[in-house]
Amino acid sequence: MGQYTCGDVLLAPVALDDRTPKKTRPVIVVRSGDSGLLHICPVSSKPPSDAPCLPLTIDDFSSGGLDLFSESYIMTSRVLTLAGSAVIGKKGRLTAESLDEIRSRIPAMVRDPAPARQARSGNSRKHR
Repeated sequence: MGQYTCGDVLLAPVALDDRTPKKTRPVIVVRSGDSGLLHICPVSSKPPSDAPCLPLTIDDFSSGGLDLFSESYIMTSRVLTLAGSAVIGKKGRLTAESLDEIRSRIPAMVRDPAPARQARSGNSRKHR
């Protein structure tokens, strides 16, 4: 088990709702705690028709990345809790700008009180 922080992009088994089985997919850490529990937003290759989401592209990464052949979507309306021990691997880290955009769209009670900041990259992009 590793130490994960806000902005990390991980692979983990998650279910998008109560009707679907768990599937290994990318997730974005939006809050981490000392207890080993992570609050994450799942990433999907298809945008949900019933909830808000943000596109995720390779430009959103400050390091690492996903094998993206087309856009993926961060499901900001589906903040889930995940044990750090369930993480399969780490795929990368988002830019500070991308993390700020995600955090602005998730419920305030889930946001990390003191997010870890990283150096700003030259890539500044606006999400749709």
